[in-house]
Amino acid sequence: MYRILSLSLFLLMSSLSLAETDSAAPVLSEQEKYEQWANQFINSIQPQTGTITLADTGATLNIPDEFYFLNAEDSERVLVEAWGNPPGQRALGMLFPAGFSPLDNDAWAVTIAYEEEGYVSDENAAEIDYDELLEQMQEDTRASSIERDKMGYGTVSLVGWASAPYYDASSNKLHWAKEIYFGGSEENTLNYNVRVLGRKGVLVLDFIANMSQLPLIKQNLGAVLDIAEFDQGSSYSDFDPDLDEVAAYGIGALVAGKVIAKTGFLVAALVFLKKFGIFILLGLGALFKMLFKRKQA
Repeated sequence: MYRILSLSLFLLMSSLSLAETDSAAPVLSEQEKYEQWANQFINSIQPQTGTITLADTGATLNIPDEFYFLNAEDSERVLVEAWGNPPGQRALGMLFPAGFSPLDNDAWAVTIAYEEEGYVSDENAAEIDYDELLEQMQEDTRASSIERDKMGYGTVSLVGWASAPYYDASSNKLHWAKEIYFGGSEENTLNYNVRVLGRKGVLVLDFIANMSQLPLIKQNLGAVLDIAEFDQGSSYSDFDPDLDEVAAYGIGALVAGKVIAKTGFLVAALVFLKKFGIFILLGLGALFKMLFKRKQA
């Protein structure tokens, strides 16, 4: 009986003490809560430079000091926790410009993935009518937009080329850019795509930025193209028709294929940030840029 009464008294006193502690604790504003979370987030990610081997791809990234790399785990956290994308984006990593954290409203990024679906023939690359292809992509996007809206992710439309498709046969690298409008956003989104062709598949590099950043992206395009290379034995020129599988599609399908199904959520990432305005409204971009530079030093 004594123990029961003592326990009851202890629980009562503890609850009163906790209540007093809770009432004395400062109530954080939304800005302070976000600042606290953002500090923890920045300190938890690990930027890398130098040589990065992408496992099971036969490719290597050579990250110069002008950029940094986040691995698959950190990239998933950026895409989902920080940028509000659905989980399971399957990025092998992300590239960011040095000096910018993923939380800076003026930052841009490059997602990196790999599709091992065989050797993509470039035989007819020079014959593709990209204006006709664009019309088909716009029609496909309108159909996909209906499904996106039903899923609660809003409507989307493909405005047109921000940069027409270009294939470099000497390096086997393809790049193009789309201007995309997401319903409710104040600024159109830039989706700049790079594909590096290899013996057994394709490296998929997608810039995530806003249209106003197009000149900046073009300025950095050459450096990003130089970062990703297939290793000897896995390069495009190593293709062996007697041993290797040929992909069921060509260069045109790389540009047009699954434009929303595979990139629709990723391309909306910075739109999500700026649509909800956390960093712009709170004015914290400069603070976290400074914190991130300190972390990299």
